[in-house]
Amino acid sequence: MAQVLHFSHAEKDCINRTFCHAEKLMEQHFRLAPADWKNHRYDVKTRVHLNEHEVNNRAFAQLCKYYYAKDKDEDNPENFHFYRICLQDDRILNAVERGHSFIKLRPLMLYIATHELVHVVRFNNGDSEFEAPMEEKMKEEEKVHSITRNILQPLGDPKLNLVLDCFDDRHHIGDIFN
Repeated sequence: MAQVLHFSHAEKDCINRTFCHAEKLMEQHFRLAPADWKNHRYDVKTRVHLNEHEVNNRAFAQLCKYYYAKDKDEDNPENFHFYRICLQDDRILNAVERGHSFIKLRPLMLYIATHELVHVVRFNNGDSEFEAPMEEKMKEEEKVHSITRNILQPLGDPKLNLVLDCFDDRHHIGDIFN
């Protein structure tokens, strides 16, 4: 049985910085104010902190939706839903290890973070349904991939462009389906 890889402290710091960068990109693309993230609640967990149903052996990240109910009254404004971005450390680290000569953690994580945050914003804005049938989810993945590419390409980072090339229609370094 293969050992499951986990992010180091330095890699977790890189991931935190990457999600901050991705949030700024979302703010620019979707014209969000920093305070708008209160309406687009999400958290990020790595493999060590995932529940069994949050582990996905086919994807770099899995998005789960949760509901927090402070009160039984469904209309209570203190009740809310949020998304958990469940990072699959072993899948991400394996991709970096396999493509070590051209795939680096920071650009791969920027792609993953941006992709997942596009989902969060689109679900919260009502542009897509989290509980959609599989056929609609597949179309949503294509749409989110396109939006992610449109957000990241203008950065002009050669290492990021290599990651983007890996996610085009000709090549895939891993699935990112929810």
